Parts: sequence; structure tokens; C-alpha cells
Amino acid sequence: MPKLKDIFLIACILSLFLTGCSKQIANPNISMTPEKKVLLIVAPTGFQDKEYSDTKKALLEQGFKTKVASTKLKAKGKFGKELNIDLTLEDIKVDNFEAIVFIGGPGAEIYKTNKKALDIIVKANDSKKILGAICIAPTILAQAGVLKNKKATVWSSSVDNSTIEFLRQKKAEFVDKPVVVDGNIITGNGPSAAYQFGYEIGKTIK
Repeated sequence: MPKLKDIFLIACILSLFLTGCSKQIANPNISMTPEKKVLLIVAPTGFQDKEYSDTKKALLEQGFKTKVASTKLKAKGKFGKELNIDLTLEDIKVDNFEAIVFIGGPGAEIYKTNKKALDIIVKANDSKKILGAICIAPTILAQAGVLKNKKATVWSSSVDNSTIEFLRQKKAEFVDKPVVVDGNIITGNGPSAAYQFGYEIGKTIK
């Protein structure tokens, strides 16, 4: 049977060990992996609800933090989803994010003529950030000039292929696939591709 002084000695050693570990964990000088953030840009009205939700879900499952931006501090989706917006386009600092992603839906059309949105795209591309766009939103990237000589997909239908023609006019190479990755640019063709789209963004960042 252990002697009392031996038990006391073991207890002291354990106490010193645990105290040392706890100080090491709390030490602010220990380097931590920086949090990686992705910015999702939605239209103030008429963004595609599923594209937003599924893209975000795929990113969160890969450990990324997401922020949402728009031209106003509240946004409403095509099917009624309501969002509180984290920051307006004017507040966006491209360097704070690993990726800038434009969510589609009919409302996204406004960004084709929004100078601030186009400037954000150009700056992100120049900084080699990941640029994503889904549904009709690849036309925004095309308008900004970053799809020239790049492969990309976009939403279209049997009665309306104007989006494909727009990409081609801007010297992009249209690829008829759900998700297309070309360098730092990732495009998706609609709601059913949104989860894969978000997954590819995360995979490309890593």
C-alpha cells in the first residue's frame, strides 16, 4: 500500500503538470490558424433562396465562416427568405475574405450595372482571391471583364440562352456543366448545383 508521503508527492507532480498545461493553452503567443471567411453577396430583393442556403451550408460544413453583403441591410429572397445583412458593398474590404461569391436569382441582375460591385470583382481577381458566381451571376463577372478566356457556366433555359450569348460576347468559354472551376474562378448554373458549387469553393480555398 503506498505511503501517505508518496501519494502527496504524486498529487503535487500532477498539479504542477496540469497547471503548466493550462498556462500553455492560455498563452496568447501560441499561433492559431486564422479564421477563413467567405463573403456571399446577395441582391436586396429577388436573390435565389436555395442557392444562398446550400452554398452557405457547404462552406460551413468545411469550417469556413460566412458573411453576407448587399446594397441594403435587409434582403428578401425570391421565395421569401429574409436576411439581415452584415455589411453593405461600400463596407467590403476584399482583403478580409478568402473568397467573394455572388448568389444568383433575378435580383442579381442589378449588379451588372453596379460600379461598386464591378470594382470589387476586379480587385478580388487582381488579388488572386477566389471568385464565385452562380445562376445568372456569372454574367456579372463577365461584365467586370474577369471571364475573358476563362471557362464558365451560367443559368439558361430552352427558351432563353441570352446568358450564354452574353458570356461569349465577353470572350468567356461556356461549358455546359453544373459547376465549372477555372483557376480562381468558380461558376455554377443554378439551384440544384448550389451545394456542389459551395463545396468546390471551399476545396479551392484549402
